[in-house]
Amino acid sequence: MSQALSLYRRLLAVPGGRWLYGRLISFKAPYFATIAPRFVALEPGRCAVDIRDRRRVHNHIGTVHAIALCNVAELTAGMMTDVTIPPAMRWIPRGMTVEYLAKARGTMHAVAMPMGAATESASGYAWPVAVRVHDDGGQEVFRARIDMWVAPRAKHA
Repeated sequence: MSQALSLYRRLLAVPGGRWLYGRLISFKAPYFATIAPRFVALEPGRCAVDIRDRRRVHNHIGTVHAIALCNVAELTAGMMTDVTIPPAMRWIPRGMTVEYLAKARGTMHAVAMPMGAATESASGYAWPVAVRVHDDGGQEVFRARIDMWVAPRAKHA
C-alpha cells in the first residue's frame, strides 16, 4: 500500500481527518493549497476531491476559474495514480486535455478514474486518467484527460 493511501486511511478515523489530509498534501505540493482541497474518497482506481466555491477560486465573472478546475483535476488524477500503480513504479503528468462544458458555480466535485490497467513494467508507458467535475446539481461542468507517464522507480545503490 502506498504511503499516501496508508496516511489517508489513518486520518479518516480522526475528526477533521479529510481536511487535515488535504492540508498535508498541500504542504507537500503548495500550489494545491490555492483550491483548499477536501478529499472525499481515495482508493486504488478512484479519487474524489471537493473544492468549495469561494472568491479565491473565482474568475472575473464570478464562477470557478478554469485553472482551479485544472488544479483539482491534476490533484485527483495524481493521487489516484499514486495509490493505484504498482509500488515499483513512479508517475508524472505528461499532458492534459480539458473541456469546459458549463459555467462552474458552487462546490465542485472532481472524480478521477483510470482509463486502463496499471501494470508493472521494465520500461515506462503512458497511462491515461479521466477526470470529471460536476456541480452540486450533478451537472458535469468540466472534464479532463491527463496522460501520466508511469515508469520504474530508480534503483539506489
